[in-house]
Amino acid sequence: MERITSPQNPKIKNLKRLEKASERREQNLILIEGLREIVLAHRAGYEIESLFVCEEIFSDSKEYPFKELKGTNQQFSISKIGYDSLAYRETTEGIIATAKPKNHLLGNLLLKNNALILVIEAVEKPGNLGAMLRTCDAAGADAVIICDAKTDVYNPNVIRSSIGTVFTNQIAVCETKEAIEYLKKNNIISYAAELSATKFHYEQNFKKATAIVVGTEATGLSCEWLNAADEKIKIPMLGEIDSLNVSVSAGILLFEARRQTPKSPKGDFNTNTRNE
Repeated sequence: MERITSPQNPKIKNLKRLEKASERREQNLILIEGLREIVLAHRAGYEIESLFVCEEIFSDSKEYPFKELKGTNQQFSISKIGYDSLAYRETTEGIIATAKPKNHLLGNLLLKNNALILVIEAVEKPGNLGAMLRTCDAAGADAVIICDAKTDVYNPNVIRSSIGTVFTNQIAVCETKEAIEYLKKNNIISYAAELSATKFHYEQNFKKATAIVVGTEATGLSCEWLNAADEKIKIPMLGEIDSLNVSVSAGILLFEARRQTPKSPKGDFNTNTRNE
């Protein structure tokens, strides 16, 4: 592999530029840090263009999935000094890749009859979006629809906080109006999370095709969504505050819906947790 030693190397400078959404769009490339994230992208059909490995940090002898990436067209060995100028994480595995993004169109979604969908409106914080994508993967959601997004799906912080599940979820990015029309056209019942709702989430029947709709912590859902939703639901709050982080709310609502329509034959849940 070609050896890169200097942070001033043009390839490293270009990788730094890919941290910006405008550069990702212009170059039609995304930046992925971490072995698990890269492997998940590869398995999901993303075209890995280049692989950058810091051998002082990374040892593929300990990570067997690395074998899947051996066919990557361009592979580079990068010094620790060079790699440290790129690493997005406080703790890193010493491997970064560039890949071609996918088009996230509503028309590309493949849904079953009783699909479970999370709709996210106007999400601003990459960490919240990533956390919700991770929850969708864990709950076995069939799709995620992101409306009027304020952050790029391929923001490095989204990839990091989602632990690569940005690649494992079916995602569509669109405007609120398009999402509403799509749900109605496909007879998917929409449940809008709203503090002033009179019904609790556990009182609902989520066994039919369902879309859980959440908004921002600051302002909640837009009037457009609140007027269009089939039902408004809320989570009971027993303390002094009246709201939860949007990613926590999404998790509670999704897992109640999944409890009613378990994916595994016996309805068993994997309760494994991982601190990251």
